Amino acid sequence: EEQDMIQKSSVMLDLHSLQMPFSNTWKYGILALAILFLLVALTILTCQMCQLQKRNRTRKKKRCHSQGWVRIKAVNSIWGKKMPPLLHDAAKQSNTDIKASTPTLGRMEDLSSTSSDLGLLPGSRGTLKFSLLYCRERCELLLTGLEAWGLPSRGCAEAAIRVRLLRQVPSHIPGLQCMVQEWQSRVVKNCCRPAFGDHFVFSLQDAEVEKSTLKLEVQRFDKYSRNAVLGEVRVTLSDLKASQSLVLCKELQKTTKDIVGEVLVSLKCLPISQRIEVGLLKAKTTSPRSAAEKNVYARIDVSCRRHREKHQKSRPRAHTPLIIFNETFLFHMPEPPAWDCTVLISIYEVDSDSRHLIGQATLGKRRASEAADHWGLMIKSIQQPVAKWHPLLI
Repeated sequence: EEQDMIQKSSVMLDLHSLQMPFSNTWKYGILALAILFLLVALTILTCQMCQLQKRNRTRKKKRCHSQGWVRIKAVNSIWGKKMPPLLHDAAKQSNTDIKASTPTLGRMEDLSSTSSDLGLLPGSRGTLKFSLLYCRERCELLLTGLEAWGLPSRGCAEAAIRVRLLRQVPSHIPGLQCMVQEWQSRVVKNCCRPAFGDHFVFSLQDAEVEKSTLKLEVQRFDKYSRNAVLGEVRVTLSDLKASQSLVLCKELQKTTKDIVGEVLVSLKCLPISQRIEVGLLKAKTTSPRSAAEKNVYARIDVSCRRHREKHQKSRPRAHTPLIIFNETFLFHMPEPPAWDCTVLISIYEVDSDSRHLIGQATLGKRRASEAADHWGLMIKSIQQPVAKWHPLLI
């Protein structure tokens, strides 16, 4: 028996000695294959990332320099129309046929001019180039060829253009205007000379051309709706001739506000409870831009010492030339000696899926003369409401 046990143990040792190198070989082989597969996967991933970066660079270059495609974007419940074939054919005419009839519309430049050919002043905000064509048969104004250069370095990140068509309205308010249409161009990113490539068509009767003004604002786009206006260009359409395309090249000017209505506001000082009462009574606006019934509401923002109180909103009202609100809003304020505050009243027109700013009025100690006078009367008339009309600006 002892001999049998010794033989069995020797056999087991022989088998173990035979199996050990065989299993280690398999283990090392599998490990080598795993490392090989990992290297192949990393190589493929690196190649894919390089190709993706090349594609992104190519797309940015095409987006920055392309001028052949057209896209019309509706903003704030304003709808767009496709460019009619007649205007499209007229816009394709050669540069030699483009002439300027009036110097008041701006200095003319050839379409092939570059920014190096145009000397920009040291304090210039930038330059905007565009073309206008008015078709009397269709009663439509075509705006195309939007291009900007010489913008501030921060403005080159994401640039867009807001276009407004304004028309003068006879009223006791000097300078009252009605906003007929409003458009927003596409956003061009990472380009120091953005070519927007948008075409805008405005419905404009022949008799309305004399009273209309085209306002173009170049903005630094912000996805959180905090767009900064870099400058504006205004064109009076009274000198615009029918069926003649004009290419305008104008320097950006400091932006200015336009009066589109007025609002009746009452202010009441409550020093004991450290509150201020803002009464929104009435608002006069120009006629709605469409025949469809729309509602409006007001938003009141109060800020003091760079601290903004929670805003409050009014109830929706029908958009009529005279809007009756008759609502009061209470805001907490600091001690009376520190009542250096600002009240911002914004009136919006709401649609099924969007809203549109009609106008804003700002009241405060450091505002314009009328707003400052109103604020001073409120401080003097303790616990007595003081009401005054203020212009709505946009």
